[in-house]
Amino acid sequence: MKIRIGFELVYEFAQKTSVVLMLNVHPSRATDLIQPDHIRVSPAVPLTRYRDAFDNICARLVAPQGQLRVFTDAVIADSGLPDPIEPAARQHDVSELPHEALMFLLGSRYCETEHLMHVAWSNFAASPPGWARVQAICDFVNSHLQFGYAHAHASRTAMGAFVERRGCVATLPISPSPCAAA
Repeated sequence: MKIRIGFELVYEFAQKTSVVLMLNVHPSRATDLIQPDHIRVSPAVPLTRYRDAFDNICARLVAPQGQLRVFTDAVIADSGLPDPIEPAARQHDVSELPHEALMFLLGSRYCETEHLMHVAWSNFAASPPGWARVQAICDFVNSHLQFGYAHAHASRTAMGAFVERRGCVATLPISPSPCAAA
């Protein structure tokens, strides 16, 4: 199937501001693009592109004072099939993980592990490890949180979303994903 993707974002800047945009389709899906997702800005300002440590395509620019419109319109091909389900997928101990995977386990200002650890263990410690535990977490999140772009704000954290029972949809190109199958 063909899916039309795109957006239009309009910002108002009080002064010239350096900006990093991460709005392109992930390179892992680049061959599926039928019509490319070139980021455009109005007024026209120079953009430079680079790839970050997660292989995301990033665009840097200096936004002028006033209004800046950022937009794209693209088409991507997708099978429409759900992500594969792997019930036999096992849970690895942290000591078995490759070094490059460890950064994904770190807390941040958006995911306060010290506050959520108790919630996680009290809800999921009894779940069988592996795929079943991940599916239980996905099922909980999908039933506990109301998702919507209107709930987005720059200071929303994982704990805030948990307490308020709402959050903004955010997806990463990770497959297979039990969350997508839920």
